[in-house]
Amino acid sequence: MILITDGGSTKCDWVLLDKSGNVLLKTATLGLNPTVVPKDELLLRIASNTDLKNVFEQIEILNFYGAGCGTISPRTILLEVLQTLFPKAKVSVAEDLAAAVYAATTKPGIVCILGTGSNSCYFDGTEIHAPIASLGYILMDEASGNYFGKRLIRDYFYRRMPDEIALEFEKCFNLNADEIKMNLYKKLNPNAYLASFAQFIFAQPEHLLNFDTSKTGAKKINPYFYELIKEGITQFIECRVLCFENAREVPIHFIGSIAHFSKDIIKDCFNEYNLELGNIVQRPIDGLIEYYKDSILKSQI
Repeated sequence: MILITDGGSTKCDWVLLDKSGNVLLKTATLGLNPTVVPKDELLLRIASNTDLKNVFEQIEILNFYGAGCGTISPRTILLEVLQTLFPKAKVSVAEDLAAAVYAATTKPGIVCILGTGSNSCYFDGTEIHAPIASLGYILMDEASGNYFGKRLIRDYFYRRMPDEIALEFEKCFNLNADEIKMNLYKKLNPNAYLASFAQFIFAQPEHLLNFDTSKTGAKKINPYFYELIKEGITQFIECRVLCFENAREVPIHFIGSIAHFSKDIIKDCFNEYNLELGNIVQRPIDGLIEYYKDSILKSQI
């Protein structure tokens, strides 16, 4: 049996396939980013999933695609964890960019991730090229969930957030300064904690939505949220898209929930930069399943 995994910082999707490509099991665990989650906790998060525990000894191939797996040290940590729990499996660990590419396209293009974190690469139709290392939520991750969560918290405390929105923000989250600092500096997954605040943007109360930006293609959204998202998307384009010389010659695809919910603003930004928008896929695991089914049929695994 073949186990494939799309591992984000917030959540990790697991799918079990038989040798014909049929789906036998779908399950999920908490995020397994080895750059922010200690080894013992990685083990615990996987081992506590009953569905996975039942097949530990049955997996022959395990292909894990995960956030934080772009460099050798964290990738090695996760590889050791998986080999311990799935002793009979041939295990591979790759960066989540590979899963993003498989889910988005089979042709040359730029593929971007906008989820809890963010990243980009160029796919030439055969190989993935990622010339800029991803340094995570503190230094990079423009337009990601943790980027927008950080902006919301800062705007609230600096009193840059409109009063009406600030009142709603207070209702949705514990904004005690000690609570925030504890989650950021003492607890696991500070990036996922920050990203949890970004949900506020995309689940606004109706009375906060009733504003028209007059921007072509954008649905009704409060100007504060529009400018917040646009600023993040613009930074991402300038740092993570225009770094590729052929950015205006190939389609640019997006993977992840932030991209899915921001698609109208992404379109506005792309029009301004004269860029071609490709596919936007909310859940990469669905595209990954299809990729593996096709690969199995072609006997490439």
